[in-house]
Amino acid sequence: MMSRVQLRAASMITSVIWLPAALLAGLFQAWRTAVQQRLRAQVSISGAGLVRYLYGFPVAVVLLTAYVNHYHVSLPTLNERFLVDASIAGIAQILATLLLISAFGQSSFVVGTAFSKTEVVQAALFAWLILSEHLSALVIAGIVVGVCGVLLLSLWGQSFQKQGLGILLRNRAARSGLGAGALFALTGVFVKRATLDLDISDATFSALMVLVAVMLVQTLSHCAWLAIRDRDTLRQAFTTWRISSQVGLLAALGSACWFTGFANAPVALVRVVGQVEVVFTLLFAHLYLREHIRRHEIAGLLLVVSGVVLALAGSV
Repeated sequence: MMSRVQLRAASMITSVIWLPAALLAGLFQAWRTAVQQRLRAQVSISGAGLVRYLYGFPVAVVLLTAYVNHYHVSLPTLNERFLVDASIAGIAQILATLLLISAFGQSSFVVGTAFSKTEVVQAALFAWLILSEHLSALVIAGIVVGVCGVLLLSLWGQSFQKQGLGILLRNRAARSGLGAGALFALTGVFVKRATLDLDISDATFSALMVLVAVMLVQTLSHCAWLAIRDRDTLRQAFTTWRISSQVGLLAALGSACWFTGFANAPVALVRVVGQVEVVFTLLFAHLYLREHIRRHEIAGLLLVVSGVVLALAGSV
C-alpha cells in the first residue's frame, strides 16, 4: 500500500506555477553562472560554492517572511522526517558540487560536466523508486531528446567523437560527472519529499520552507568544514561580498524557483524544462560576449527545445 508521501507525489502536477518556475530557474541559473565566473578569479572553487549558500540564506529567509506576511499563513510545526529529508537534500547538493569540482584536476572536465547533465534521466529513475512518480511516454521521450541536445552541445569536438561510449565511461571525469548527476538528481527528489513531509496544502509555501532549511544546513556544514580545513577560503568569502552577494541572490532566487517547481510537478519534468538554461547561456555568450554560434550548437539547441516541447505535450 502506498504511503501518504507516495500518494501525494503520484498526484503529478498540482499547479501550473511549476512551468514559469522551471523556466525562471533556468534563467537564474545561467545568470548566476555568468556572475560566478567573475568570482572565480578572486576565491577558490570551494569558496565560489560557499557564497551561494552563505549569501543566499538571508535571501531565502526574506522570501519566506514576505510570503508569510503577504498571505497571512502560520509557520507549520517541523517534524523529524522534514529535517532529515531537507538535510539529505542539502548535503547531496554539496557533495554533487564537490564531485563535479574534482574533474577540474583532470584533462576532461568538459566530459565530466556533460555527463552530469544526465541528472534528468537519473531524476526520473530516483523519483520513480522513491516517490512513485510516473511519467508519460511523451515526457520520457522529451527527457531523452533534451539530454541528447545537452550532450551534443557539451561533447562536440571532445573525445566523444573519437572514442566509443564504453571507453569514454572509463574516463574518471565521466564517472565523476555521472556521480554528480546522481547526487543532483537525489537533491531534487529529497527536496520534493521534504515539501510533502510538511503536510500542508500550499506547495509553494512548503517549497520556501524547504529552501530555508536546506540553505541553513548547507551554510552551517560548509562553513564548519572550511573553518577546520581552509580558513583562508572562509575569509575570502567575506572580503568579496560585493560580487558574492550577487551570486547568493541569484542562487537563492534560482533555488526558490526549482523548489517551487519540484513541489508542484514531477521532478524530472521540472528538470527537463529547466534545461532551457543552456539556451540562455548560449544567448548570453552570443549577445554579450559576441561569440559566434556554431552549427552543432544550433542543432543542440533545437534538440533541447524539442525535448521541452515533447515534455510539455506529455504533461497536458
